[in-house]
Amino acid sequence: MAETITALSEQQMSQLQKEKLVLLATIDAESGFPNVSAISWVYANDMSNIRFAVDRRSRLVENIKRHPQVTVTFFGEGKVNAVYGTAAAIADSLEGVPFKLACFDVAVEAVRDAMFYGSRISVEPEYEKTYDKRAADKLDGQVFAAMKKA
Repeated sequence: MAETITALSEQQMSQLQKEKLVLLATIDAESGFPNVSAISWVYANDMSNIRFAVDRRSRLVENIKRHPQVTVTFFGEGKVNAVYGTAAAIADSLEGVPFKLACFDVAVEAVRDAMFYGSRISVEPEYEKTYDKRAADKLDGQVFAAMKKA
């Protein structure tokens, strides 16, 4: 049996210290089914903690309150990284951000390579913001600064 990895590597932590496409899996509070959402306001505080922010009205907030176990999945180092942990609310809103964002910390409990055997990611997924680039950059700066202070 493979050894369980209980912290991010330095490279994984570095990848999560800049804007990155991340998939957040929760258990739906109403249906009990798995729920996956793409988010980008994510920041690794250190190797054992991942912080993220979402709109306070998001379904994710209630999902996490009901079932705090989450999976944070991201692409990097040619593989799919799945980080399992327990989320806890650290702020109901973030100072200096023009709308209400809930902020959570995920205590990393296990990190696994979720890529299927004999393969690697050759090109990571990319995304672009479809609204005013200047406004998006300003908002991202405000959110990341507030998340680091929370």
